[in-house]
Parts: sequence; structure tokens; C-alpha cells
Amino acid sequence: ALLRALPLAVLLLLSPARAARQARRPNVVLILTDDQDVCLGGMTPLKKTNALIAQMGITFVNAYVPSALCCPSRASILTGKYPHNHHVVNNTLEGNCSSKLWQKIQEPYTFPALLKAMCGYQTFFAGKYLNEYGAEDAGGVGHVPPGWSFWYALEKNSKYYNYTLSVNGKARRHGENYSVDYLTDVLANMSLDFLEYKSNFEPFFMMIATPAPHSPWTPAPQYTKSFQNVSAPRNSNFNIHGKNKHWLIRQAKTPMSNSSIQFLDDAYRKRWQTLLSVDDLIEKLVKKLEVNGELDNTYIFYTSDNGFHTGQFSLPIDKRQLYEFDIKVPLLVRGPGIKPNQTNKMLVANIDLGPTILDIAGYDLNKTQMDGMSLLPLLRGDKNVTWRSDFLVEYQGEGYNGSDPTCPGLGPGVTHCFPDCVCEDSYNNTYACVRTLSASWDLQYCEFDDREVFVEVYNLTADPHQINNIAKTIDQEILEKMNYRLMMLQSCSGATCRTPGVFDPGYRFDPRLMFSNHGLRARRFSAQFL
Repeated sequence: ALLRALPLAVLLLLSPARAARQARRPNVVLILTDDQDVCLGGMTPLKKTNALIAQMGITFVNAYVPSALCCPSRASILTGKYPHNHHVVNNTLEGNCSSKLWQKIQEPYTFPALLKAMCGYQTFFAGKYLNEYGAEDAGGVGHVPPGWSFWYALEKNSKYYNYTLSVNGKARRHGENYSVDYLTDVLANMSLDFLEYKSNFEPFFMMIATPAPHSPWTPAPQYTKSFQNVSAPRNSNFNIHGKNKHWLIRQAKTPMSNSSIQFLDDAYRKRWQTLLSVDDLIEKLVKKLEVNGELDNTYIFYTSDNGFHTGQFSLPIDKRQLYEFDIKVPLLVRGPGIKPNQTNKMLVANIDLGPTILDIAGYDLNKTQMDGMSLLPLLRGDKNVTWRSDFLVEYQGEGYNGSDPTCPGLGPGVTHCFPDCVCEDSYNNTYACVRTLSASWDLQYCEFDDREVFVEVYNLTADPHQINNIAKTIDQEILEKMNYRLMMLQSCSGATCRTPGVFDPGYRFDPRLMFSNHGLRARRFSAQFL
């Protein structure tokens, strides 16, 4: 089907000898999974991916997202910007997710648009784009964002069967026949077709965004019996009361009901099952690149849009919280000049992916307004690289104006509630954090925009599972410095997002610049930014 969609000119193949004579810029492949954690064993099922990418390249063990929710995080990948700069604050059209404003202001300047227009790359997208992509109020599936030579995007949110794809702007409906409709496999086949029939005149960029392991967690039929004895990890923050935390965490019922635990264990198992098809996709892709003689000149990135939790602090399942399990993601990279089987502990974020890929393509990053940093010096193993020690996490909570019908006692403003009235989000689940990782500190400082003006602080060296909020006991000077640093990061743009952190030698703190009301409370997401 892809072959029929390709223009004839693109199908004209160069001979391998002529292609080899060309000075080829590297190709890049980005595989993006949906809701795949790293803290709770999310990479465990991916044996082939580990062998073909991690063991052949580098694993970033401190990779994070600036917002633990699909649409803001994906917008950060595409733009290289923090949410306060790309203005996508949640998964709704009103929150700027694939809205007409996003299409007008941000899409023309995404890194794929620059790759295609300025660097001469042929570009291929397949899979989930943004959660509201295809909405009638934002152009439907006829809208093809600038920057994509070939476009095979899922309408709306992740599914495995019974979905619609935008095939270069035309709707194609899929049913529920595994052999032709299972989305992860469809993405694999489209990717292989592209590699078979693409032009050899230009380097290529591919972005493959799988539905796995997002709900509804539908595994391929051959994997429905896998991991039968697997259950969600019972680590020290599993099924405990989130004392000294924001009210949304404190409201969770502890201990969880047996039905909730059974539900989250089943979800955990099915998530792993869906990832086995992603593992197959990776294997097919790498083999095809090898057969084509292109593997050695291709960077392959593997990551997720956010993490996930299954029972931590008695929250059954979701993401969107500020804790490690939700904001930390896998990041594996192999490619030219990357030594095999490496681990890197630098603090990296998904806002770095766009600058990295543009840097690989030879684009001058000074011409962009991106907040992130190129990972290329780290990939090459350069010595004495000056790197960040902190980054910003920010989220604007979602909630409904009316009460949840199953939980009227909680009042209006909550959403994503479970039958036993445990809610995973609310309007005032709006927060911003500085996540610091320096030679001396492994710290997270967070402020909530709510009536309590709640603060959470964690020393992850002593408390890696973030059980004990030390906001009331940590040194007051550190609190003031972190508050000021948070203010600075929430208003940063471009290079000012990369200034020294609180514990860096070059950091300068002037208490006179502090606001009298303990922080930049007004600098929160609001309608004026949308």
C-alpha cells in the first residue's frame, strides 16, 4: 500500500555503487513508545531491543520528560521546548494539543520541518502523533504537518485495532484482523516499505511512534499467554499512603482494594505483552537497515513519551504525577561513532532530542529557539563536556467542572477517577519542579499552584522512592535557592534554560530578586498562553 502512495520520482533507486560514492550525512531513526516506564521494569520484555540498540550503543540512565503526559511531552520532543514555551499543557484541544494555534505557531518550526526544509532530509512519520490529531475542529486527518515527506499518522489516541490513519492526508480505516490491522505490526511494515522504496539521493529521518504499551493494552495473539506469572513490582512505595504529599496523592485509598490490585497487575502484564511486538519491530528495522547497507550510517534512538505507575502511593494506574516513575523514561542510542555497551549518567531530557538530531544533520543550533541541548558530544564520548545539573518539570492538571458521578463527595474539578473514588488528576494538580542531579545532590523541589501552596522536596540519594517529603526540614537557604531557580526556569527560553543550576560552580543567587510571597506563583499556565 505504501508503494502505491509514493511518487514515481521517489521510487527511482540509485545503484549501491553510486550511493556509496556520495558523502552521506547520517540517517536517523526515532522510535517513540507510549507510556513506557523505566523505573518499574518497563524495558525488561525488550530483549532484542536491548541487544540491538543498548548493547550496541549507549543507555542514558537519567533521561526525563518535562511533562509526564503524552501531548505536552510529544510537543517537547518535536519543538525542543519546555511546555511553557510550546504552550501545549495537556491532552485536550483547549490545552493546545494539536490545535490550530499549535499548527500555526509551533509546527512550522519543529525539528522535522527544519530537517526537510533546511537539511534536505526525506522524512517519514508513522504512528501516534498528538492525542487530538485528526480532530475535526483542527483540520481533521486532512491536515499534514509541515516537514513530513511521508505521513501515516493515527487519528487521536493509541489503539491497536479499529482505528483510522491519515495516509498523506487521506483517511484509511483499519479493522480488527490481526494480520493486516494490528497497529504495531502495520507500523513495522510501513517502515520496512519506506526503507525499501525511499530515495537514495537524500539522507532520511524516520519517526515511528507505537501505541504500545498504552491502554487498551491489546497484545498480539501470539503473546497473550506471555508473562503469566508477572505482576507489578511491590517496591517500597507500592500500596502505601502518600503522607506529607499533595492532597491528590493523600486522597488515594490505602490499602488498595483487591480488585484494584488485580486490575493493575493485569494491566502491568498486558503492557509487557504489547511491548513484545515493539521488540519484533526493532528487530525487523535493524535487519532491514543492515541488509540495505545503511545500519553503520544510521543513528537509532529509542525512548518513551512518559513513564507510568502501577500502585505507587496507592494510585492504581496512570502517569502525570511529578515522581520518578512518571517522569523518567528509557533512552537508548546507537549510531556512527558511538561505542558499544555504554552507560551515561548525565541528566538528559526529551527537549534534547530535536537539537541532537539537527546537530547530527549539520544544522546550526544557534538558528533555533530550542531549550534543549545536543547530546552529540555525549554520544561521541567527548571529554570535559559542560552539562546541565537540573531541568524543569511542569504540568497543568486536568479536571471537569462537574463532580465525577461515581465520586460526588470529592466535588468538582477531579478526573480520571477509579470506582473506589481514587482520582488520578484534578485542576489543581498543577505543579512545577526543579529536578537536580549534581555531584553533591540528587534532589527534587516542587511547588503546587493550589490553595495550600504545597511544596514537596525529596532527597533521592537517601530516599530513591520519594516516600519522605523533606520540605519542612531541609535547610532554608536551599529552599530559597530552589524556589528562585524554579522561578528562573519557568520563565526561561532558549539559552536561558541552560544556565548553571543551584549546585553548579557558576551559579549566582541574589536574595534581593526573590518575590516576597515565596515564589513566582503567577507564572503558571493560564489562558493567556494559549
